[in-house]
Amino acid sequence: MLPDPHSLSGPLDPAPEAGWTDAPPRMGFFTDTSVCIGCKACEVACKEWNDVPGSGLDLLGMSYDNTGALTANSWRHVAFVEQPRPAGTQDPPGRTGGPEFLGMPGAQPPGRVGGAEGRTDFRWLMMSDVCKHCTHAACLDVCPTGSLFRTEFGTVVVQEDICNGCGYCISACPYGVIDQRKGDGRAWKCTLCYDRIGAGNVPACAQACPTESIQYGPLDELRERAAARVATLHERGVPEARLYGHDPADGVGGDGAFFLLLDEPEVYGLPPDPVVTTRDLPKMWKRAGVAALAMAAAAVAAFVGGSS
Repeated sequence: MLPDPHSLSGPLDPAPEAGWTDAPPRMGFFTDTSVCIGCKACEVACKEWNDVPGSGLDLLGMSYDNTGALTANSWRHVAFVEQPRPAGTQDPPGRTGGPEFLGMPGAQPPGRVGGAEGRTDFRWLMMSDVCKHCTHAACLDVCPTGSLFRTEFGTVVVQEDICNGCGYCISACPYGVIDQRKGDGRAWKCTLCYDRIGAGNVPACAQACPTESIQYGPLDELRERAAARVATLHERGVPEARLYGHDPADGVGGDGAFFLLLDEPEVYGLPPDPVVTTRDLPKMWKRAGVAALAMAAAAVAAFVGGSS
């Protein structure tokens, strides 16, 4: 069902909207980039559990990022952003001092970045990116085979066995998440480990994350936890901390996978104002229908007038 453009300003529980009765709480990811250490354990765990093929060694020349983006063969992508340190900023509690964030002793002193004592001229921004499992998912709207479906947990999954490789979902995604596999042609993306969460387990990436940067749970609880984390960082002198994708009033109705960022979304390769790409289709179809009726009426009038 295409989204009602007037409903995009309000919260929506997508599983009941999709027809699930007695649906469990909506589940999702909260990724706290302030404690991501770039270990790529999430990437490896995702590949191992979901049997995602490797992409080979790809030296992109982009810092230590060897995957580059979310693709059919990379359902998790850990971005490494190296930038000059903005004036007046410092590493958030948990980045240089991961043990501090986890409530353990042994936090490193401020200024020790990447193991280089006293280096304060640059900083790393790291983020494990993933499918956003949008509330209003354009990929679902355009799929002609029903390969994409909404689960009872509110997530979006591709059934690759009935995907015909048309690629409509790829152009419809406002985040550029979905991709076609070379030599295969079908669409692939994160399933939020539908098989694992259906059995009551944590998704592989969150299970493997050593710093709890990737957190999984009921979406409402994650949003509360994320707001508290941002407030804590602001109190500790990290005013640039902000949330991305958490707002049900945004252009996609809020994401099932949202993030705490330490800079503007564009720095991480995220669109600043994502909008469900199919939001105007109902209006377009209505106008097309009216135009078709007008043309049909004009044709009938011309035929009647010409025969009289």
